[in-house]
Amino acid sequence: MKAKVIVPMILAVAVLLSGCARTRSISNASYENDHGYYYSGRTDSPFYRGELSEFDLLGIESNGAISDDQIARALDGSARISLRKGASVLLIQSGAMQPDKPMQIAMEKHFVVMPFSGQPGTTNAAGYARALRLAAAQAGCETIVCYWGTLESASKGNEAKTVSWVPVAGWVLPDESQQMRIHLKVALVDVRSGHWAMCLSQAFEDRARSTQLNREACDQKQVERLKQLAYASVAEDVVKIYTR
Repeated sequence: MKAKVIVPMILAVAVLLSGCARTRSISNASYENDHGYYYSGRTDSPFYRGELSEFDLLGIESNGAISDDQIARALDGSARISLRKGASVLLIQSGAMQPDKPMQIAMEKHFVVMPFSGQPGTTNAAGYARALRLAAAQAGCETIVCYWGTLESASKGNEAKTVSWVPVAGWVLPDESQQMRIHLKVALVDVRSGHWAMCLSQAFEDRARSTQLNREACDQKQVERLKQLAYASVAEDVVKIYTR
């Protein structure tokens, strides 16, 4: 009889003390609750259709027949990517209809930015990549800059979680802490030649505590803070590494 009582109690404590980890795209960063459902009632953004792959952007057919001779010629003809300050670039955020505004602002400090959709295309990789380069050329852009971003978050309840619903002078006790981290990956494609380069940004982290009443707002503020930091940093990295 005692065992039947003790085991459920142990399980309840384990659930209470355990954290919750999530990974999401910066292009699909709506708040998700403990049960895996977005508070908006959807499981994703209404406009989110997935991410571009590197193969989409670079025009590489992973299932195509590639010879050693092709690889050797590509290696012999390779060149370092470089950008001119003030040049026009086609800016793409993978998975989004348009790049986030803070990223556009960060890049506009150094380049003329043409925002472009980052939603996956319906053609094959080679066709999509060439169409993208043609669109960039028609806009007078020498370089395509495409970036991907991942948000990782881990939340943990504390001892106040069991009483967080109790009003205390018009507010409730913070009962959960969340640590969030952002990673960005950036690809640069030379429009004329198709040559490319890729770099990773440094990771940025943020910690915040929330109540049941402001959980979603707190989460989204963390997302925006981290995006601001990462976008500013990666724009400076692109300038430092690739401009001439």
